[in-house]
Amino acid sequence: MSEAQEYVPSVIKAEELNPKFKYEMSKKHGAEKIMLCFQCGTCTADCPISRFSDFYRPRKIARMMQLGLKDRLLSDEALWLCSSCFTCVDHCPQGVEIAGIVRVLRNLSVKENRIMPLVYRELASNLLKGGYVYEIVESRHKKRAELGLPPLPKPNLEEIAKIFEITGSSKMLENVKTFEKVKS
Repeated sequence: MSEAQEYVPSVIKAEELNPKFKYEMSKKHGAEKIMLCFQCGTCTADCPISRFSDFYRPRKIARMMQLGLKDRLLSDEALWLCSSCFTCVDHCPQGVEIAGIVRVLRNLSVKENRIMPLVYRELASNLLKGGYVYEIVESRHKKRAELGLPPLPKPNLEEIAKIFEITGSSKMLENVKTFEKVKS
């Protein structure tokens, strides 16, 4: 039996609904048009991720936001499947920016120490440690020199650390829960 066949949606309980959530979110850049969504399904039909995933549905995310299912949304690993290709935005007859909504929800999820993929935490940690999102090994530096390429710029780790501290990113990296793989 496939994962899609095993999935049984849970019942929505009245105490889970936050009627103010959609209004709060509609004030955030990228989610302003959430109330214009009339659930036509064009975003999901055109989404390249939803074609291959029974788990990710942009329309479902929009509806959950409209219903005020904040806790479910911010704890939903599906938020992290969006590739930000903006196909949903390009095809929406109402101009609802689902990709922007997903970005806003991801940011809020991390801000509230809910969840983020482990790989994102690792990339941010690498940036804080070495100034690049990927660790640059010594052999890479040697290869650049052999090819006559200039050395990579030296990152200012103090400035990066200061930015992480000012934005609260350091604390978020410590507190947010991570997961390794998103369901497909």
